[in-house]
Amino acid sequence: PITPGELLCLGSSLALSGLFYYLYRRKARVVARIQEAPKLQVDDNLPSLVSAAEGRCLPYVALEGIVLPAKAALTSHYHEGLQGVIQKLLLKEHRLIWNSLVRSW
Repeated sequence: PITPGELLCLGSSLALSGLFYYLYRRKARVVARIQEAPKLQVDDNLPSLVSAAEGRCLPYVALEGIVLPAKAALTSHYHEGLQGVIQKLLLKEHRLIWNSLVRSW
């Protein structure tokens, strides 16, 4: 005979396994898209390639070439000699909606 506690443990184990598998598959799809990203050279043709793309956006792309920082290059705190630049900073604004039932934002 199976006790209700064992059934509860089995059900919660199956639910958590399903949730973690779903999250794993989502991240695996993103990793696959990153690995299949086209490699472009940093040159004068790059702005025309971006403007010709759908929505003027390339979701995943690997840029090859020398990128110069506007001021000073960013340095890594963890790896000595590793430097980088921020090419684009994207800010997303969330809209506040007045809820008249609870009289709050």
